[in-house]
Amino acid sequence: MGLRRTLSIHQRLLFAASLVLSAFLGLTGLALDKAFRSASEDALQARLFSSVYALLAAAEEGEKGQLRMPEVLTDPRFNRPDSGLYAQVSGITGQYRWRSGSSLGRSLDFSRNMSPGESKIERFKLTDGEAMGLSFGVVWEDFDGRELKYVLAVAEDLRPLQEQIATFRDTLFLWLGSAALLLLLVQGWVLSWGLQPLRQVEQALTEIESGQANQLQGDYPKELNRLTSNINSLIRHAQARQQRYRDSLGDLAHSLKTPLAILQGIVDRGGNDPETSQRTVREQVERMNQIVSHQLQRAAASGRTILTQGLPVNPLVERLVKSLDKVYIEKGIQWQRSIAPESRFRGDEGDLMELLGNLMENACKYGAGRVRVSAQMEDCLHLCVEDDGKGIPDEEAEAVLQRGHRADQHQPGQGIGLAVAADIVSAYGGTLQIRRSDGLGGAAIQVWLPIG
Repeated sequence: MGLRRTLSIHQRLLFAASLVLSAFLGLTGLALDKAFRSASEDALQARLFSSVYALLAAAEEGEKGQLRMPEVLTDPRFNRPDSGLYAQVSGITGQYRWRSGSSLGRSLDFSRNMSPGESKIERFKLTDGEAMGLSFGVVWEDFDGRELKYVLAVAEDLRPLQEQIATFRDTLFLWLGSAALLLLLVQGWVLSWGLQPLRQVEQALTEIESGQANQLQGDYPKELNRLTSNINSLIRHAQARQQRYRDSLGDLAHSLKTPLAILQGIVDRGGNDPETSQRTVREQVERMNQIVSHQLQRAAASGRTILTQGLPVNPLVERLVKSLDKVYIEKGIQWQRSIAPESRFRGDEGDLMELLGNLMENACKYGAGRVRVSAQMEDCLHLCVEDDGKGIPDEEAEAVLQRGHRADQHQPGQGIGLAVAADIVSAYGGTLQIRRSDGLGGAAIQVWLPIG
């Protein structure tokens, strides 16, 4: 666990790749060494068979036609003592035994009871090493037509083969080791080059933390594009929220100056007309309550971020319908809902609840009893809330989005519902439009919110 926490991505990849490379080259070396050893031993056995055939070709006939070997063979290694190539011919019945001159001082216990055509590979321990031998059974017909059985055997010292294998092994592992070192260096460079974009992201984040930059800059590989764009989205989201807090506090302080000045004036003057003073105080307190409510709603809007799971719109609309039915039970609201199943909101649930809640409550409040809510996914999330009320005149469409303004002064309320909705839509980079409903005749509030 400690190793995984401390190693960087570069170190992990280099460590894992080095293990794989070492294992691969090691297995390759072992496979090549085994293949060379096996091929060398097969070649030695082929030479032994050739030597047996050479002995058989050199055999002569004795007085009665029996097999006899000459004293000197054409291959000088059979004639030179301790040459590393030894030969022996013996009759199975023990009537004949011949040994090459090279076998002087050597005792090689070859197999003697061999069937004609049978061969056998054997290994012998020598005083100064090891030898590999081949015994081969033959039949020789004498002048009387009798079949005499003999065993022709040859053996070769394994020291030259072992030295050859050792030389090959040293050369093999030298080259494999050099190749491994070169591949490790190349691999380190490739990993360093391949992970360079991640180091650029790290450097860019350091610059953001130090205040030298406000977002990730530069071109990144497509595998990192989504990561960097999401990080930039988070940064912009945090900056926008912080700016909204600042703006809301500034607007709150500025907006409260006038009501507070009026209240201060009443206190300073003492108020000759208590009824007028009381009415003025009540009006200013209500106005201050509107201001505070609006700024709190504005500051609370989370704003758009793409690092959120899409929120289904339909369940939230159903919850709002049930709640509003209880509030406006005397109106008996007739709801028409057209919510596309794929409609999803990418943002905070509270923001969507506040947005739709204000729009649907206004529709219930100012409508005659019919409300239609629709949502569909196009290139963006398109929401629409319509009612069958008097609607909002075109000349007042902009004004009703301002805090404290109500198109219908006969209905109770603070006049901040549409203003809060507009602020939420603005925080998500969307668009809000007021028009007249084609089907119901009242107001139609349309909202377009980005989805990516």
